[in-house]
Formats: sequence, C-alpha cells, structure tokens
Amino acid sequence: LQLVESGGGKVQPGGSLRLSCAASEFFLNYRAIGWFRQAPGKEREGVSCISSTLGLSNYADSVKGRFTISRDNAKNTLYLQMNNLKPEDTGVYYCAASSNYYCSADFGGMNYWGKGTLVTVFP
Repeated sequence: LQLVESGGGKVQPGGSLRLSCAASEFFLNYRAIGWFRQAPGKEREGVSCISSTLGLSNYADSVKGRFTISRDNAKNTLYLQMNNLKPEDTGVYYCAASSNYYCSADFGGMNYWGKGTLVTVFP
C-alpha cells in the first residue's frame, strides 16, 4: 500500500488549502485513514482521522472548526480541507492508514505512511 500526498504549499494566515492523499490499492476502503503533521523541531501529532465506513471522524482540538477530513472510497483518496490557516499550522503533513476500521481516540494504530507534503503559513 502506497500513500502519496499532494496539495501542500505556501499560504497567508486566514487562507485555505486542500490536501489530497492517493492510495495505490482499493482496500483502503476498509481502513481508517488520517492526517498527521510535524512542525519544525516538534514531534509528529495527529490532526484528524476518518473511519472506513459511516464517516466517523475525530480532530485535534487545535484544528476543530477549521479543518475538515473526507474520503472518496471510489477514488481511493483522502482529503483534508484546511481553512483559516494559522502560522502554527505550518509543517509537513502526512497521510496514514490503519489496519482497523475505526479511528483510535489518540490517533494510534497507523501502519502505513506517506512521505508528506509541506504546508507553510506565513504573514
């Protein structure tokens, strides 16, 4: 299973970006998938996760109300719509897939990772 992120870039505070993650295999449909990020000098953290079915999702407190996760199982693609971006949202954003149907509350259980896409929010 390969995961390839795209959509990163540079944006001013208050701007928006939409990240995409394309999976190489259809069985992504049966996995919970999510987004993580790593800011310079900080540990990687969970941003959002969505279950394989029912569209159950969770978000880090820092992005609630600003970011929206979605998936298109027919296209084997995961998305992250990021609105009202802040400088603290800067970092490399990774897509990850779990072996489970449902997301873990602590964003754990991810087995497959993409290489990341850089998001830079600057004034």
